[in-house]
Amino acid sequence: MKCLKVLFSLFFVFSISIGNACSMYKITKNGKTFVGCNHDAWLTTPQIWFEIGTENSPYGTVFTGSRFDGENGYAPQSGMNEHGLVFSRLASYHPKIENSIMDSRTKITNPTFYLKDILHKCKTIAEVKAYIEKYDQSLFIEDVFIYIDKSGDYIVVEPYKIIEGNDPTYVLANFCPSITSEDDARRIERYKKGSDFLKINYEANLDFCRSVSDTMHVCRDKIGDGTLITSIFDSTKGTVNIYFYHDYNHTVQYNLKDELAKGNHILKVDDLFPKNEEFEKLIQFKTPKNSNAIRMFLLLIGLFFLANSLYFLINYFRTRKQKKHNWVKLFLILIGPFLFYFMFILNTNTNIFYFPAPYYDSHSVTVTLASYLPHLLVIAIIPLLIINYRIIKEKSWKTFSLLTFSINNVLYLVLIGFFVYWQMFF
Repeated sequence: MKCLKVLFSLFFVFSISIGNACSMYKITKNGKTFVGCNHDAWLTTPQIWFEIGTENSPYGTVFTGSRFDGENGYAPQSGMNEHGLVFSRLASYHPKIENSIMDSRTKITNPTFYLKDILHKCKTIAEVKAYIEKYDQSLFIEDVFIYIDKSGDYIVVEPYKIIEGNDPTYVLANFCPSITSEDDARRIERYKKGSDFLKINYEANLDFCRSVSDTMHVCRDKIGDGTLITSIFDSTKGTVNIYFYHDYNHTVQYNLKDELAKGNHILKVDDLFPKNEEFEKLIQFKTPKNSNAIRMFLLLIGLFFLANSLYFLINYFRTRKQKKHNWVKLFLILIGPFLFYFMFILNTNTNIFYFPAPYYDSHSVTVTLASYLPHLLVIAIIPLLIINYRIIKEKSWKTFSLLTFSINNVLYLVLIGFFVYWQMFF
C-alpha cells in the first residue's frame, strides 16, 4: 500500500507539469508603451490580484495567472508594477549547459516569490538586469521571460543569457531567441501572425492592442481551449485591461493606483465576465489532471496490465503444449508493458488530452508512438471478445486464466470509452 501511495504521488507530481503555449508583444510610440500578454492554458482557475508594496519591497503590483502554488498563492504569468515595469512568462525549453556561469550564482529556492519580488523592487530594465544577474536563472530551464519598462526598453531573460533591446515593437512566443532562427520562430503561428500584423502598422492604444491580441490568440478545435487570459498593460497610465477566454468583445479595466489603495486582494477572472460556453465545456472536461478518481484508476489498471503480462508469460510456458487459443497469451504479454507506459503518459502528459489525435510529441518518439495504442485496442477488441466467448463455451482455459483474460477485455472496453470521450482517435 505504501508503494502504491509513492507511485500515486509521483504520478501527481508529473501531472501538474503543464505545458503552456503563450505569446506577447510590446509597442512603444509617441512616449507610450503598451504590453499585451496572451496566457494560453487549460487551467480553469484564472486570477488577477493586487499586492501592495512593503518596506523591503516597496512597489505595488498587479499580477495575472492561473497556476496555484500552495502557500505562495498563484504563480504570476504576467504583471505590472506602479512604475510601469511589465513582465511576461512563456514556456520555452532550453538545453542544459554544464559548467556555466550560473553555477556560481545564488540559487532560487522559491520561484514564485522570486518573480514577484523583481516587480516589487525594480523600476527600470537596468535594475531588473542587476537583480537577475545575482541568481542562477537556469532553474527556469523551461521558461523564457521578458521585462519591459515604461520607456519601452526591454530584456529577454533566458536560462543562460539576457538579451537587451529597445525596438519600438517586439513579439515573443515559446522560444528562446538566442538559439532560435527567425525561420524556426515563424513556424509558431501566433508569433508569425503577431510579427506580420505589426509590420504593416502599429499604434500605442488599447483598440489597436486588442486587435493584436485577438490576432495572436489561440483557440484549438479540441475542447475549444486556448487563450485563457489576455492582459493588456498601459504602462504610461498604469492600467490593465483583462479579456477572458479569447473573447475580445468584453473587457474589464483596472487602474493599478486605485486598486492598490484597496489593499491586497484577488479576483477570479471568470466571475468578472458573462458566462463563456467554451470555458464551461473546458471545466467539465475530466482528465487525470483534474480528477483524482481517474488518475488513481489509470494508475491501478496500469499496474494490473504489468502484473498481468508477467502472469501470462509464466502461464504461457507452463501451458505451451496447449494449442487452443494459446497465442492470445502472447498478445497479453506484449501489450501489458505498453499499456502500463501509456497509463503513465496519460497521468503525466496533460497535452495529450488537448491536442489533436494521434498526439505528436516533438520531444519524444515513444510518446508519439504510444498515442496509437487507442487505435490498436479498437482494432483488437472484437477478435478478443470473440475468443473470450469461445474459451468460455469450450472451457479450454483454467478458471483463473479465463477470469484474468475477461477482466482484461472489460478494462479494454472501459479504456476505449475513455479514449472516445478524450477524442483520441483520428
